[in-house]
Amino acid sequence: MSIIKAACVQLNSGPEIAGSLAAAEAFIREAAASGAQFIATPENTCHVRWPLELNLESAPSQDEHPGVALFSDLAAELGVWLLIGSLVVKLSDGRLANRSFLFSDNGALVATYDKIHMFDVQVSSGEVYEESATVRPGGKAVVADAGFAKLGLSICYDVRFPHLYRDLAKAGAEMLMVPAAFTVATGKAHWETLLRARAIETGSFVVAPGQVGEHENGRKTWGHSMIVNPWGEVIAQASDKSGVILADLNLSLVSRARKTIPALDHDREYNISYGG
Repeated sequence: MSIIKAACVQLNSGPEIAGSLAAAEAFIREAAASGAQFIATPENTCHVRWPLELNLESAPSQDEHPGVALFSDLAAELGVWLLIGSLVVKLSDGRLANRSFLFSDNGALVATYDKIHMFDVQVSSGEVYEESATVRPGGKAVVADAGFAKLGLSICYDVRFPHLYRDLAKAGAEMLMVPAAFTVATGKAHWETLLRARAIETGSFVVAPGQVGEHENGRKTWGHSMIVNPWGEVIAQASDKSGVILADLNLSLVSRARKTIPALDHDREYNISYGG
């Protein structure tokens, strides 16, 4: 299949899992009704808690998480591939994983990915994040075969580490997933630039569904979910409201971009010198 209709679901997830899952389901159904064969949702699809420590109280284990069964059944019912950007799941050591889930069009769980890079930053004097205080970082990059394409999985802050995407592309990924819950300040300044750069550097499609709007206790996310082609062109973009964006992805453009500028094949070893 050289052309796939893809969708990004943009969400304003709340603090309660049931309500957030219901909202995600409704938009997934809308995307499928519009012809989407592959649908991606944002980071923290199941709920957005602020401060982050509240997730320790509300996150279930993967085996008990209602989102896993729901999205498996939904993918099978609709006959679509479904990438759940992340669910927050409780681990056996009491910490959390920020975990992506890829379901096939028959509902099988094909792959999971735990966010590698933790968002430990101070955006401003009043906006501080320390994801590593509650979340255990992943240690494995993931390329998943979805039949129509190979997907390189990532989550949000990962997008600032270009070597990860280069490695994913060199391992065969044709589509790079960047589900996110970007802050407003960093989203306004960097979101589009980072996504287009990752597409250009690797000659890949980038599919980036985001959280949007105001969440629990005043946390705000940027939205502007985006799909970028391998030449770095934005082919679909959301605004600052919940909803669905769609685009037809011609996967032959991946090989065309990589043949035109074969940068993935041009790595050279080098040393760094200091001074003269």
